[in-house]
Amino acid sequence: MDDMERIAENLCWIDWNDIDDVEINCREALNELAAEPRIVRERLDDLPNRPELLAMCEHYDILDKIVLHSDDDPGIRMRLHVFLPGYFDRPHNHRWSYASRILRGQYRHYLFGNTEVDEQMDPNKLPVLQAREEPIGTSYALHHSMVHAVVAEPFTVSLVVRGPAVKEKFLVMDRHAGTAWWQYGAKDESAEETERKRLTPDRLQEVRGQLTEWGLF
Repeated sequence: MDDMERIAENLCWIDWNDIDDVEINCREALNELAAEPRIVRERLDDLPNRPELLAMCEHYDILDKIVLHSDDDPGIRMRLHVFLPGYFDRPHNHRWSYASRILRGQYRHYLFGNTEVDEQMDPNKLPVLQAREEPIGTSYALHHSMVHAVVAEPFTVSLVVRGPAVKEKFLVMDRHAGTAWWQYGAKDESAEETERKRLTPDRLQEVRGQLTEWGLF
């Protein structure tokens, strides 16, 4: 068992419906990963030898998601997010609760509350209840029912620990278009969708070089 697996194992007993428990325990794990960059660096170096993790990594034109650890039972996943220029979120909730720590850059975080939403609702009637900055060193935990959105500074980097999925879909809302729609987990995507967002080995090495250049890992 390496250090990444040891840290993940300590998160197996979290009550993911108790967001206080999630925040306390994940903050400890995220702080250790931030304080010991060797742990993440070694896992990044080993990713080409872990096809099961590499297959979960995703690249979009505004975001890279690098999976560092995944455990189907109890469903914990640890990821590195790199926000690319132009990144902005549409208001959405999640299929799982999660915790995050900002390692580089910052983002503006909009919280809309724990609200009942469906695809029939008007996104423009969803008020922002809290707006805050998430600078370097900030950590927080979010329950899967919370609707939120972020606007990230280019090349912001965060570590994320997500818990087990508790639902099959989550809602995304576009306030400009006034529309909302459901999105599903990877297991319900088509082969074309999976291939379209696949993070290639070349892209992984490019991101790896950026992380080194920024003095992170």
